Amino acid sequence: MIKIEFAPKVKDFFTSRQFLKTLSFIGFTVLMTAIIASQNFFFQNIIENGISKRDIIAQKTLTVEDVKRTEQHKKEVAQKVEPVMAPAEDEFIKNNLQTLQTSVMQIRKKEVQESVKKEEIGILFDLSDNSKKDFIINFLLKADENSLHEVFDKANLTLTNILRVGITERDYEKDNIDKIILNNLVSNVSKRQVSVIKAVLEQVIVPNLVVDEFATEIARKNAQNSVKPYEVVFQKGDKILFEGEPVTRLKRDALRQAGYNVYELNWTGLAAIYIIVFIGTFLFLCYMKFFEKEFLEPKYLAVSAFLTLFLAFIGVILPTGFSPYVIPIPAFLILMSIFTKPRIAFVSAVILLSVMAVGYQYNIQYLVAFLVLSLFSVIAISQIRYAERVDVIKTGFNIGLAGLLIVFSIYILEKCLIEVDNVLLIKNCSFILLNGIFSAIIASGLMPLLESMFKIITPYGLAELGDHNQKLLKRLQMDAPGTYHHSLMVSNLCEAAAEAIGADPILARVGALYHDIGKLKRPLFFVENQSYFLIENPHNKFTPRISKMIITAHPKDGIEIAKEYRLPQVVQNFIIQHHGEGLASYFYNQAVQEEGVENVKEEQFRYPGPKPNTKETAILMIADAVESAVRSLKNPTPEEIETMINKIIVERLNDGQLSDSPLTLKDIKTIAATFSRILRGMQHNRIKYQENVAAEFQKDKINMPAKLIDEDLENKIKQLEGDNVPNKDVNAPKEDKHDNQ
Repeated sequence: MIKIEFAPKVKDFFTSRQFLKTLSFIGFTVLMTAIIASQNFFFQNIIENGISKRDIIAQKTLTVEDVKRTEQHKKEVAQKVEPVMAPAEDEFIKNNLQTLQTSVMQIRKKEVQESVKKEEIGILFDLSDNSKKDFIINFLLKADENSLHEVFDKANLTLTNILRVGITERDYEKDNIDKIILNNLVSNVSKRQVSVIKAVLEQVIVPNLVVDEFATEIARKNAQNSVKPYEVVFQKGDKILFEGEPVTRLKRDALRQAGYNVYELNWTGLAAIYIIVFIGTFLFLCYMKFFEKEFLEPKYLAVSAFLTLFLAFIGVILPTGFSPYVIPIPAFLILMSIFTKPRIAFVSAVILLSVMAVGYQYNIQYLVAFLVLSLFSVIAISQIRYAERVDVIKTGFNIGLAGLLIVFSIYILEKCLIEVDNVLLIKNCSFILLNGIFSAIIASGLMPLLESMFKIITPYGLAELGDHNQKLLKRLQMDAPGTYHHSLMVSNLCEAAAEAIGADPILARVGALYHDIGKLKRPLFFVENQSYFLIENPHNKFTPRISKMIITAHPKDGIEIAKEYRLPQVVQNFIIQHHGEGLASYFYNQAVQEEGVENVKEEQFRYPGPKPNTKETAILMIADAVESAVRSLKNPTPEEIETMINKIIVERLNDGQLSDSPLTLKDIKTIAATFSRILRGMQHNRIKYQENVAAEFQKDKINMPAKLIDEDLENKIKQLEGDNVPNKDVNAPKEDKHDNQ
């Protein structure tokens, strides 16, 4: 008994919607991980534990940089760069000289014994040459003030010269002070003054040039960047690796250029890639759940997954060393934007590029360039009006130009810091330009295929359905011309109103064109077609209940025809929802008159529904009723048109037919104003033409210049008027009708 109860529960679990969602999520992440990791398997087949398992021969000439030797040379060059010196505060040193002079003058003025003065001067002057110490002290104490001031002035000028040249720590350490002073000594200095000046300056001179660490580092970087890389050339047919040879960095780089992937991926690395893919997929689904719920349907997720896997696969098969700028990221963005929304396309592109950059080890410049280009792309794509497919090609060209500017800017910035190969710059700029153009072509080619595969109608598919040469519309035009004309008028109203409130105008127009195709099943039972075929209203022969069944069946009949012609679900929604659960009031009132109000229920005379649940279908419900009602008015004034529109909208609101739609009161007000403007244009007054054209012509002919009178026109008017032309001789012989044929 337990087994019997358990089996259905297990079956229900494995067939539940939640289980299928989880299985799809896991399946996608595993498949995405396998695609990204597949680039590493080939390398593991030829290398084991860092040792080559077989000989690898170059199939083309390879030029490989020996990174190890290049880095070693760069270090050597950087070490040889002299430190960059920066000047320190010179005023501090000059102030020390001024202080020393002031101290000497104060000691000279003291009323103490001479021995005390000499002792104090000796403390101030720590002289390196003791043989001249007594001479210098005696000069400083006994020389007259003019001589002393002259010495200090010349010392100050000499110090200025020295500071201008600069003194480093190294100069100070080498005891070059005497030499520096003598080299910068001012002119007209006696031998006695030289000794004193040297003694004075020795007390105050300190290094005024210090190492600028930042400038020194830049100088070393520039020196390193100027180093040309060491390159090793493998000619076609040379062995890159011998069997049993260790795989050095140089050999790995050579293998990479030869088309081998050189990343060894163990189970830990595989798990890391899966985690990255898992997080990216989870974030995308969270974004869709919280911000784009309407696109969280299997068909939209399926097309997103397909495009993502397709782009990842292109990244894998791209030869190693080939520019990633050829990966058709713009095609991905165009298709995602058209099948979903530009915002969804941008979010998915950001996540996918991040995963690919990590998984394929792309340089940061590629990631930055594609991220900026993605933002530009979705902005450009959102401006497409979907009138013609060539608009996508134009947008692709604009994307290519934007990509060229972005890549060029990045390389110019790099060129300011390091040496960049101009050929590489031109190649990558060309690649990104062509990428935008060819991506648009690829997207245009894949669009119909993806529409068919995932049963999603794009704006271009809608535009094609709106072509009046479509078989179903041609059939409607021939079999139900009144309905066709009514649909045309309604489609104009819907398109204008949808554009006014920010809904989809193309969808609204196309949905309105097809909303009444159910009337093709019984076209003569609808009043707009009866006058065309000049028949009596067949409802006069039926009871109100039978007539109601015939009339309210046209949405259901329309769905059957739509499926026969394979119209997309989004168009079928217009067919089934355009009357909602509204009341067939004409036949309801007729039934009430015949059977009595107590014997008739409103529910029996309502359309089966459902109610409109989108802005576009709600607009159609209002437009359908408004166009029919205004057409029934004879020469309506603008006020009458506006009153009729408001009356119908209020009726639909009171009846609850718009309760499931996302229309706001502001939207409804805008829709009413749009309908009123368009219907006033449709109901414009015409000029009343004169009945007796010939008489009026003869009346005005008197005042008309001769050259303006057209004889042929006068003859034609006479022919039209016949016997009514004034002054015609009734007894004159009649012309043979065949004479002028």
